[in-house]
Amino acid sequence: MIAAAICGILIGAALGLLGGGGSILAVPALVYGVGEPVAQAVTTSLFVVGVTSAVGAVPRARVSQVRWPIAGIFGAAGVATAFGGTAVNNLMSGRALLFAFAALMIVVAARMLAGEVTPRGSCASPDGRVNWARCVPKSASAGVVVGFLTGLFGVGGGFVIVPALALLLGLEMPMAIGTSLVIIVINSAAGFAAHATRTSVDWPIALVFAGVSLVIAAVAGHFGAGVDPDRLRRWFAWLVIAVAVFVAIEAGVNPSALG
Repeated sequence: MIAAAICGILIGAALGLLGGGGSILAVPALVYGVGEPVAQAVTTSLFVVGVTSAVGAVPRARVSQVRWPIAGIFGAAGVATAFGGTAVNNLMSGRALLFAFAALMIVVAARMLAGEVTPRGSCASPDGRVNWARCVPKSASAGVVVGFLTGLFGVGGGFVIVPALALLLGLEMPMAIGTSLVIIVINSAAGFAAHATRTSVDWPIALVFAGVSLVIAAVAGHFGAGVDPDRLRRWFAWLVIAVAVFVAIEAGVNPSALG
């Protein structure tokens, strides 16, 4: 239980200071910090990611920083593939899954090191209204990819969703982040439903992890307002790379510990 609280502190601090991305460390934290088997860690991660994103989405929804139709299309497209990702997850060994997860972490770190994205794509017509003929295919295709990653690895996918919303659909960053949180809730719920039918959840661990993460995220978000976000993002990216290397080495030399 103490290990779960410590992991919650680390993930919550990352989420509070960076506004996202911290959930990529949830599965390694649960496997190597708490000692859960990989399959159970993925399921627990989906619960933690979903709850954290839901709480984070509330204040953004209150200030109209969620584009609800796009969130609905994007999220709905990912529901089916979240189940598909779960099916592939069930075919993979814990060792293979962690090798793949380490590779994903490197991709996430590279995305963080690249910095903020500048909105370029646009779903808007010249008169300012949403052009659904362009928005629907783009939202659905991106949602398919993110849903699969959510089901496969138990990650929120914000590192893919936010750039997709900004670059493909042209949403400004505050709107992209708020909309991303709603999409993560939808995908995490679908992934959790798929995994929970095959893997039990250690609810005391999950609730402590999620509760501590939420509290620390709120505190870190309040006190971290004056910290340079770009510097924090770079530091965190290098931490993710270090954890990815650790995960790959551990999966290679100590596969019996993966459950």
